Amino acid sequence: MKALKYTIFTLLLGGALTSCNFLDKDPYQITLPNYFNTADEASSFLTGIYAELGQSTFYGADYMYLAGGDDLSHYGGSGRAPATKGLICNTATSSDPAVTGFWYTLYSGINRANIFLENIDRVSDIDPELKAQYIAEARFLRAFYYFNLIQCWGDVPFKTESTKDVVGLDIARTDKQTIYDFVIKEMQEVSDENTGGLLTAAQLNYKPGRVSKSAAWGILARIYLFRAGEFHRDNRAATEAERTDYYQAAKDYALKVCTNQGHDLARDYWDYFIDLCSDEYNTTANESIWEAEFSGNNTSDVKAEGRIGNIIGLAAPDMSSKTNVIGSADPGYAYEFIFATPKLYRLYCIEEPSTQVSDYMSCDLTLTKKICEDKDSENEVWKRYQIKTKDTRFLWNIAPFAYVEANGKNTGVTGRRFYEYGFRDLVNAHDMGRSYSYGDATWDGDTEPLAGDYDYKSYFTKNIARPCAKFRREYEADKKDKNSTAINFPILRYSDVLLMVAEAENELNGPDAAYDYLNKVRERAGASTVAKGSLDKEGFRQMVRDERARELCFEYTRHFDLIRWGEFESSMKALVDNARAGGEWNQGPSNVYTYFQVSSAQNYFPIPDAEMAVNKAITSNNPGW
Repeated sequence: MKALKYTIFTLLLGGALTSCNFLDKDPYQITLPNYFNTADEASSFLTGIYAELGQSTFYGADYMYLAGGDDLSHYGGSGRAPATKGLICNTATSSDPAVTGFWYTLYSGINRANIFLENIDRVSDIDPELKAQYIAEARFLRAFYYFNLIQCWGDVPFKTESTKDVVGLDIARTDKQTIYDFVIKEMQEVSDENTGGLLTAAQLNYKPGRVSKSAAWGILARIYLFRAGEFHRDNRAATEAERTDYYQAAKDYALKVCTNQGHDLARDYWDYFIDLCSDEYNTTANESIWEAEFSGNNTSDVKAEGRIGNIIGLAAPDMSSKTNVIGSADPGYAYEFIFATPKLYRLYCIEEPSTQVSDYMSCDLTLTKKICEDKDSENEVWKRYQIKTKDTRFLWNIAPFAYVEANGKNTGVTGRRFYEYGFRDLVNAHDMGRSYSYGDATWDGDTEPLAGDYDYKSYFTKNIARPCAKFRREYEADKKDKNSTAINFPILRYSDVLLMVAEAENELNGPDAAYDYLNKVRERAGASTVAKGSLDKEGFRQMVRDERARELCFEYTRHFDLIRWGEFESSMKALVDNARAGGEWNQGPSNVYTYFQVSSAQNYFPIPDAEMAVNKAITSNNPGW
């Protein structure tokens, strides 16, 4: 545990703890013997426990390389070489830097929580209720970090005391079921409606930077669902608890969030993410339950920025060095590293009408071939398939356009190039003035627009692997740094909770009482509702899984959903032949197909070589690593 020892030792002797923007604290350094004297010092140290969520090794950046590879998304871009870290390109080894960094970040958060809990009683001037709240938050965060370790690595070293020396730290792995019991007990106790120390979401004014009872209950539901599927990666039959008890607990805790807590879905799917990107909370409804917070634009000493919207987001020319380029001329730079697979595209829309598609599918099936004449290019006839779908998530999650600069003089964005015919009309019909629009394009000759929005004028292509567009930088308030953003990461939101209720209810009792929870999510998206009684248990199970894909894509729940369903290896491999053939895939057949040639080994992360080199109590790695 060499790196962990260094991290902890640095903390003990005066290591820096970064702040979360919800407390607006400056970075600071501590020396424990002289610390924990005041309530302010306790608050600052608690901030440091939260701060691990925003590290570049966690939600700040690398988590998307670790959990972003699934059957809905892939690392992409035309001709782009595989990523050099993380599991996303199926090239990781046990020495992978992203895997190693995440391991030590989680243990750093656990150690900070242990230090806090051991020292909080030294604070004499703190209000008893505030002290109880702080203790509850620290216990929850410690449990959450342990759940991430279980989810990724299974059996891991386990301790609930802080590191006080740099010797004698060899710790064997503890059975994950034992750690599950600890995690669940901690979260249950701190969120107890009568005696728990966590505040309700209403008491926090629905500002989701801090953990509320709702957040604890929603995460407990997520934990129980993941625990219910552990038998898949253990290669054994399910226990009675995995067949019923865990689903019942998941349902019960998710329903707690749904009952008298003031949560609801935002008016429109776009609203939630516009809030997220604008550094606002729940402007139309209290959908956001817990977010990893980021702030700043890389111009001050406080470093609390992340890379959501930069690593994954809409492409635009880089204007970060141009101080006079603002507003619609600078919607924010993104690398477009993450692309939607054709599978996700088809979950929103199908290619051609079929009488076999029932009325609960998300497309309204008005799919028509359109032939247009372009008079500016000598009457060249070009063909497009015009796709119309009622599901408003389609054109938010999957990029319908790219920002372009017509003059090429580095003076700012002049318009949007829409990828497919009909996308522009669909976006404009739903936009309601909420995003940048550049008007109708004007043209210079046959091909180059001078300015404005336009349809991409090329012959029809089957390429439907589009970039992710979920986190859009145009809503950031500050001038955009090229690589740093203030966009928060959505750890838990209400639509996820509704779908967890639907899934658990179906597994326990069949779909009869589950339709309302599913349909509430679909109705908000403009998709047609699923008729009650139209599906059996298996059909509803698949419908919920597909709905989680449509609703939560690019929020890094899918990778672990597939694992708990026992479908990760099969779902990934099912895409290999199609990706190898190219055509539909933006990156072509050269290497993207290899990202999906996974094995059962990827049901777990590899224990880092750096850990095994110094912790001699760990004698073997996870299977296949």
